Amino acid sequence: MTVSLRGQAWVGDQVLFAPVDLVLLPGGWTCLLGPSGVGKSTILRLIAGLETGVRFQGQVTRADPVALMAQDAGLIGWLDVLGNVTLGARLRGQAVDQAHALDLIAAVGLADRATYLPANLSGGQRQRVALARTLYEDRPVVLLDEPFSALDARTRAQMQDLSARLLAGRTVLLVTHDPPEAARLGDRILLLHETGLTAWDAPAPRAPDAARPFDAPEVLALQADLMRGMMA
Repeated sequence: MTVSLRGQAWVGDQVLFAPVDLVLLPGGWTCLLGPSGVGKSTILRLIAGLETGVRFQGQVTRADPVALMAQDAGLIGWLDVLGNVTLGARLRGQAVDQAHALDLIAAVGLADRATYLPANLSGGQRQRVALARTLYEDRPVVLLDEPFSALDARTRAQMQDLSARLLAGRTVLLVTHDPPEAARLGDRILLLHETGLTAWDAPAPRAPDAARPFDAPEVLALQADLMRGMMA
């Protein structure tokens, strides 16, 4: 199913973003890049069907429901890793597939921490739990709202690699303000300004289950171009 957003949004009488025509790349990563305050997260929330507090005029087409992974891992403090991963199913009153959940916890490198509470995990480990929870939802469309921006550079790169591998084949929208992240992960890269969307050519196609090397010349060149575009 095509996932798209076409339209314009206002906060009161002030334009938040000009008319945009955004279509997600089926089975690949669309990176929506731009400075703070131009409406990136609002677009993601509109696609997710969540409250935004803005006036939107246009049309959203989406697979319903979608999976959302936010910047804040959003873990429940009194639930262990396994409980947090399966939280969505439990809230919906569905049977929990514990074996599958444990497989996902192992896939994100936390097999020995399934019984840990969030307070006993590092920031990177909490984001891994959030990724496992997103995967447990098993949605074809995954929305990522700056999920790695609070992490240190090394952990962020590791999470980018892990997400590229585990989300292979899904339709992904990544909202980010980080040019290196878009250059590593984007199959389609869009820069949002107050005046609308600008498309940028991605580097050579990446392996479907891997991020591009952070030090590849074409990645470094693209992140510099994107930074210049954001500052224009």
